[in-house]
Amino acid sequence: MPLHDKFGRAITDLRISVTDRCNFRCVYCRSADPGNYRDHEEILTWPELNRLARVFVGLGIRKIRVTGGEPLVRDGVEDYIRNLSALGIEDLSITTNGHLLAERIDRLIGAGLRRVNISLDSLDAARFDKITRTKSFDAVMRGIAAVQASPIAPVKVNAVLVRGINDDEVESFAGFARERGLVMRFIEFMPLDADRQWNRSLVVPAAEIYQRIHTRWPLSQLPHEKSETARRYRFADGAPGEIGLIAPVTQPFCGHCSRIRLTADGKLRTCLFSKDDRDLKQLLREGASDDDLSHYIHSVVDDKEEGHRINAPDFAPPSRTMVYIGG
Repeated sequence: MPLHDKFGRAITDLRISVTDRCNFRCVYCRSADPGNYRDHEEILTWPELNRLARVFVGLGIRKIRVTGGEPLVRDGVEDYIRNLSALGIEDLSITTNGHLLAERIDRLIGAGLRRVNISLDSLDAARFDKITRTKSFDAVMRGIAAVQASPIAPVKVNAVLVRGINDDEVESFAGFARERGLVMRFIEFMPLDADRQWNRSLVVPAAEIYQRIHTRWPLSQLPHEKSETARRYRFADGAPGEIGLIAPVTQPFCGHCSRIRLTADGKLRTCLFSKDDRDLKQLLREGASDDDLSHYIHSVVDDKEEGHRINAPDFAPPSRTMVYIGG
C-alpha cells in the first residue's frame, strides 16, 4: 500500500544520501574538522541502496533526489542513477555542489537524470572560497553552464542566505537568474550547521528576500503543488529565469510535507529535525525480506512528526547535522 502518515499526508518523495563525504566544508553545514566521516563499512553498499530504492518505489515513492555529502565524490553514482531510472521514477534529481559536474553531466543525463540542483552561496569568488573553505568557484560556474547547455536545463541554483555573510547578494543572485535563464532559489538558514552557530538573528526571512527582488524587478507568483517546498515566481517583465523562496523557519510548510530521507548509513528519517533515526541497514544485514522492510517502513512513516517545531519554545536541533542527513 502507498505510504501515508497518521496526519493523512501522502509520502511520495525520498531523498537518498549516498555518502557523508564532501569536498566542501561550507560554514552553514559542515565542521572544518576533516576527521568526522563514517567508516566505509558503516555506509550502505550500492546493492543495498538499489534494493531499498526498489522497496520504496513499491510503496509509492515517485520522486527521488540523490544527495550527500557530495554525491559525485562516490564512485558509481551514474550506475545508481541508471538503476533508479529503470524503476520508473517520475522525478529523478541530484543535489550537488557542482565542483565535479561539468565533466559528469553528459553521463548522468545518459543514465536518466532529469534535474540538477547546485549549491552556490556567493557570486563573489573570494567570498565563495570563505564560505565553502575551497577554491572551487570557477569549477562550480562551469558546472552551472554545463547544465544550462544540456537537455535538462534550467538548472536550479540554491543559495543559503546567512545574515552578515551573503545577504547583500540577493539582488545579484536575482540578476544572475535573469541573465542565465536559470531557477534561483533562496533557502532560509536552518539550525543544522555542524559548528552549532545558528541563531534566529542570522536568518534572512523569505519575505525580506521577496520584497527586495520585487522592488527591483516586480515578481508574479507561479502555481505550485501543495507539497512543494519553494514558492515560485517569474519576472513580470518577461525576462527569463525564475525565483524560488524556501522558508522553513518563517513560513513552515510541514502541513503538506511529502518527504522522507534515507541517510548514507542506512537510517530512515521522517523529518530533517527528527530526534530519532530508524535503522534499515541493520534489518538489511540481518536478512530481512522485502515484506519485512515494507512493514517496518510503513510503521516509521505512520509515526512521522506533525512538524519540525523550529519555532517552538522547547525546540532543540537534531543530533545529526545536514551533511549526515542528506539535503
